[in-house]
Amino acid sequence: MQKILKYFLILILCFITQHIQAQENENKRESTSFIVRGSVRESDSYKPISKVNIEVNGGAYTVTSNDGEFRIQVKKGDELAIRHKDFETVYYTITSNERISVEVKPALRKPTSDLKYQRSVQNFNSFIDSAVTYQKKDAEKSIQFITEALLQSTSSKENADAYEVLGDVYVHWKQYDLAVSNYRISLQNSDSNEVNLKLAEAYRNNKSYQESIDLYKNLNISSLSNWQLTILYEGLADTYVTIKEYDKAIESYKKGLVVAQKHLIKPKITDLNSKIAQTYNISGKTNQAQDYFKNALSLASKENKTRSVKEKVTVADFQNTNRLYTDEIELRKEALKDIEEIEKESVIDNESPLTSQKQNYKIGSAYFAKKDYDNAIPYLEKSIKEANKKEDLIVQKDATRKLSDVYYDAGDYKMALATYKAYTEVVDELYIKKEQELSQAARFHRNITEKQNRITTLESDNKLSESLFQLTTERNKRQELIIYSLVGGVLLLLITAYFMYKYIKQQRFANNLLALKSLRSQMNPHFIFNALNSVNSFIASNDERTANKYLSDFSQLMRAVLENSDEDFIPLRKEIELLELYTKLEHFRFKDKFDYAITIDDSINIDEYQIPPMLLQPYVENAVWHGLRYKLEKGHLDISIHKKNNTEITITIADDGIGRQQSKVLKTENQKKQNSKGMGNIKKRVAILNEMNKDKVDVFVDNFQDAEDVGTKVVVTLKKD
Repeated sequence: MQKILKYFLILILCFITQHIQAQENENKRESTSFIVRGSVRESDSYKPISKVNIEVNGGAYTVTSNDGEFRIQVKKGDELAIRHKDFETVYYTITSNERISVEVKPALRKPTSDLKYQRSVQNFNSFIDSAVTYQKKDAEKSIQFITEALLQSTSSKENADAYEVLGDVYVHWKQYDLAVSNYRISLQNSDSNEVNLKLAEAYRNNKSYQESIDLYKNLNISSLSNWQLTILYEGLADTYVTIKEYDKAIESYKKGLVVAQKHLIKPKITDLNSKIAQTYNISGKTNQAQDYFKNALSLASKENKTRSVKEKVTVADFQNTNRLYTDEIELRKEALKDIEEIEKESVIDNESPLTSQKQNYKIGSAYFAKKDYDNAIPYLEKSIKEANKKEDLIVQKDATRKLSDVYYDAGDYKMALATYKAYTEVVDELYIKKEQELSQAARFHRNITEKQNRITTLESDNKLSESLFQLTTERNKRQELIIYSLVGGVLLLLITAYFMYKYIKQQRFANNLLALKSLRSQMNPHFIFNALNSVNSFIASNDERTANKYLSDFSQLMRAVLENSDEDFIPLRKEIELLELYTKLEHFRFKDKFDYAITIDDSINIDEYQIPPMLLQPYVENAVWHGLRYKLEKGHLDISIHKKNNTEITITIADDGIGRQQSKVLKTENQKKQNSKGMGNIKKRVAILNEMNKDKVDVFVDNFQDAEDVGTKVVVTLKKD
């Protein structure tokens, strides 16, 4: 009896184990749905068969087009049933997203042979499949396969497929303007709901918001599949969110949610609940957001672990925004455990929000927000360690800076200073990396442009070949066709040149913005390091009270500097306030070396002028540290602002110090290098800003007087906006 009971228990355990595994496999499959392409052709003639019924065992359904092509939403393991009255039903099990090629032998048609046509179609499909395989790995190789496919193309439908895949490649590599161009070419060759949806999304990513909205609204809803209809409402809502029309966005998301729920499109039900919650949150309706986040979190937990973690992180971000730090910390700790399991099976890219270093950084930040320094420090240290191991310099920079702030708030100024120095080193390393990435991006863009030009030329050549063919068959229209071909070619070249010019102009502007940001990021650490040296000197001399007073004023200055660090221009009033505070700090340290005065012409309305942040401070710093500090008797620093004319003012920084030539003699080689780097930084900033803003700022440097101590005079001319 006991033996029978033992076997019975074993059988029950086996059954439960199999049931759990089956549920886990099902959950994994549910969130990995994708669109698979395919074609149905005759085996002998390789001619396409239209109106073939394609059905998935999960319920999705479509028919082949006139070209024998079809697309259908599937998951790995699904079984396709391919039915038609002229051949026996074919069953096919989905194993990957590769193109499905079905060849059948019709019962009612006599076989004919066209090996050339068959070989051409097979070659075309092979090149397209190779392009899709390399789409996310190697853009240049993928584009090369598309070029070869276009050379094999024998129909407008194949041209449309090739340009669609080319658009997909550009979308993945974030070249959205090129993606728009190629999707439009695809639609010119053959209209498709799938490509129209992709084009609308590419318009949004390319910041052509009205075009995106118009395209979504003009699509024929009745011709869309349930999946496509859900994508339409979701895409339209995404565009509305981008332009901050939140009520319209929520309305569209909810329409998509109704379709997804009605037709059991589970991944989209989760996504749309999450997006509705996020939109409610950014529109200030946190109560409604909480309800939808709760739904999304519950639904995501029933999908695979990656989707579950993604939703936990999204909800944690919401809790952080609303200062629910305790809930946020608990949820991020759960996410961290899941991330550790995911990383055992796959590598998570540093760009993903699901990295352990980012979650540790955010947990540490949440503890810091709660003033729980003891818990904040180990999480931030772990984030720094992991970021360093995974070469994630951005997170390493942010976590190091946050750790310095924690030490400072906790009163451990020595560790705060040491950590801040480590932060400046990471910033310098990150700057070098960004320069390398910019160089690589420029090279990548050149290569992509060359290949796109080749494809554009190929398209022009194809059109010209068609024109020549028509000339041989329609002699009566020869002259007219030649004229049209030439005009079309010229227009195509002009359009290509226009888009190239527009893109280069946008790229140059973006590069200038990035260069400005990089230069500003160099200024702040340099300025902060010098100020901290001053604090260090007071501490070294055991003048703790003076150090504390200096540090208090320095913190006010730092707050002002950091508030302005991301701006290209700030009001002149703010720059003057910053300059007054900085000069006060320097005078506090060198009281016996100089006096100073700041005068502003009463006729100047300083609120009417804008100035690059931290432009004047380096000149004042040079005046004190390299001019007045070495003067034998007490010197004077004069900062004055005068009106030059109705649209310009001059800002003069004059000192009666030892002058530039004498200062060079006294400097060490390292000091010369640092000073040259600082002044070079300012010159680059002024040059870039003048290029972007039509010579808004002018800087002139000369000797101040004809005495033994010639001093230095810097005159900054500033134009009104």
